[in-house]
Amino acid sequence: MVDRDTPVYVISVAAELAGMHAQTLRQYDRLGLVVPSRTRGGGRRYSSRDIDRLREVQALSAEGVSLVGIQRILDLELQVEALRSRLAQVLAENEQLRNRAGQGQRVFAADLAGEVVPLRFGRRPGARSPSTALALWRPEGWPFGG
Repeated sequence: MVDRDTPVYVISVAAELAGMHAQTLRQYDRLGLVVPSRTRGGGRRYSSRDIDRLREVQALSAEGVSLVGIQRILDLELQVEALRSRLAQVLAENEQLRNRAGQGQRVFAADLAGEVVPLRFGRRPGARSPSTALALWRPEGWPFGG
């Protein structure tokens, strides 16, 4: 199966699929609006994603948007796509960190000077420890839920 980014269409087929003249595709390539892949011989090859982008350029042009405006819109759409991808990655990393943090069962105690010291879950500060269990905290909110 061919994915949407595989360059398979020659310029004549791409022009037909996009409903444009091949010369228009060449102009868009020169302007950097839709830049297809190139073969070793220099021939243009368009992907399905390129065809969609050509159709979008055509629709924006029909609405009266200038070519400079179209380029700006397309650039912003690419930025939004990249940011959405990065957001999904960060959310996945955050979820992994939350899951890992919940496995640790961390508990902390504050000593009389206000310093926070880590304790193992289920342990109290010992008699030799300068800590006094003035406050206990566990990420899940123990013992009051979570």
